[in-house]
Amino acid sequence: MDNSTETNQKRKGRVLRGTVVSTKMQDTCTVAVERYVQHPKYKKYLRRTKKFLVHDAGNTASVGDKVEIREVSPISKRKHFALVS
Repeated sequence: MDNSTETNQKRKGRVLRGTVVSTKMQDTCTVAVERYVQHPKYKKYLRRTKKFLVHDAGNTASVGDKVEIREVSPISKRKHFALVS
């Protein structure tokens, strides 16, 4: 029993924080996640942004909201995240 709870915790998926940039789809919103990366040669820190399609049941999020998203099993071709808060 103890072993199964450990595997469930490992399967939760990564949690990312980002900003909602679009809510035009039904039960889906687009979240932009920013990260800082150091350039390998010049050592300057750069901002890298990636957009994720996120399952948002009931369209609760609005543009500009800071949200947390969690990785889940694929919901559609490009949706692999669900809204946490």
